[in-house]
Amino acid sequence: MIDEINTIPDILKKESPVDESILSLRPRSLTEYIGQDKVVETLKIAIEAALKRLEPLEHILFNSPPGLGKTTLAHIIAHEMGTKIITSSGPALEKGGDLMGLLTHMERGDIFFIDEIHRIPKVVEEFLYPAMEDFAVDFIFDKGVHARTHRYRLERFTLIGATTRAGLLSSPLRERFGITRDLDFYSEQDLVRIVKRSASILNIDIDDEGSYEMAKRARGTPRVANRLLKRVRDFAQVRAGGYITRQVAVDALELEGIDECGLGEVDRKFLRAIIINYKGGPVGIDAIAATLQLESDVLIEVVEPYLLKAGFIVRTSQGRKSTERALEHLKIPPVGKSDTQPLF
Repeated sequence: MIDEINTIPDILKKESPVDESILSLRPRSLTEYIGQDKVVETLKIAIEAALKRLEPLEHILFNSPPGLGKTTLAHIIAHEMGTKIITSSGPALEKGGDLMGLLTHMERGDIFFIDEIHRIPKVVEEFLYPAMEDFAVDFIFDKGVHARTHRYRLERFTLIGATTRAGLLSSPLRERFGITRDLDFYSEQDLVRIVKRSASILNIDIDDEGSYEMAKRARGTPRVANRLLKRVRDFAQVRAGGYITRQVAVDALELEGIDECGLGEVDRKFLRAIIINYKGGPVGIDAIAATLQLESDVLIEVVEPYLLKAGFIVRTSQGRKSTERALEHLKIPPVGKSDTQPLF
């Protein structure tokens, strides 16, 4: 058995240039960035104006479902401004001391990027208020009658927050951002360009129809498009001589369980639960999560946004309801015209 483990092909022992190129799929400048035209134009103007005044940018808040380019834009802004970027996330900043350590080491113009900023604890969030507005933090020494404070001045920095649920942000925090932008799902034309760009970086042979097939099933999300491209690439290398055509993409994505509308198995279970178990709705998200044995946050942040955008479900004050498009896509007769048994 030990001899079998040691007989690793030499090619696997070498560093693969493809693996390095995967890390560079993110665009590095606004001119390379595809899609979100209005957001990009706003950022170009803000960056150019800030550079002319020799000032840091205003604080920026990006809101969108996962995978639409919030982190990429933060790194691009740092690159365009010629400054370094420090990244963190809301759940990682558990105590005020964690935030203090990051803020006090920043230099003028640095970018501080916080992903999932809506998940910052309330105690830590209150430290951000004076840091964002006055570029200062207050240290408290001792307790009780001997308590005293010391204000520590910070270098002017730019905070970029990314959130998938802007409604969970408190008003004091949200109002301290000078630029707030919502990123929308990408069009199929933009996703085709993204797939072709990623394919050229990864040295993948693909035709126009193959690119369109992946873009059509990418749920309007660049991250999903790049993930599908890598899976189809593996399939093409093993089954199709390395060249991706429309039929190769269809075969590979069907094997992955991705249908022609980009829905995966979890999406289809979500729709069937509403249609079959709850007679088309309305039904609360917690009831659906209990039925599928998944966390409600996963459904709200990952599954639901695209289903809403694509018109498979609607959200009402009473809960989620399925639409005629969902019935047609899943080939389920309207409720009352079939003796369909519950999904679970």
